[in-house]
Amino acid sequence: MRLSRIAALLLGWVSGRMGFRGYVAVQGRGVVALPADLRRRLLLDQPGAQVEITERTDGVLELRPSLPIPADQAWFWTERWQEREREVDGLVSAGEVTLHADGSALLDHLEALGTADPS
Repeated sequence: MRLSRIAALLLGWVSGRMGFRGYVAVQGRGVVALPADLRRRLLLDQPGAQVEITERTDGVLELRPSLPIPADQAWFWTERWQEREREVDGLVSAGEVTLHADGSALLDHLEALGTADPS
């Protein structure tokens, strides 16, 4: 193993970036099955998920998850968040919102709400 690969492995381990490390078999017709826990953690069990493969000049194969919805945006598409989005859309349609020209106007409005007489 070359020094650069050893350094990359150590760097990944030290920085906590190394999750799965192991072997998978290449089956007939080139099929490679990823472990179930790895597929779930990387959201590769979602419909439309793909894996990008890159062959580097040093012979290393890099696999990257490619999701129809990027993993850092998946929270937005959860049922709970979408329910809240529909609720806000309903409030906007009913005219039950206040629009502000900028952040200062919003803060002024919130401050006025805090000092309003509750009676």
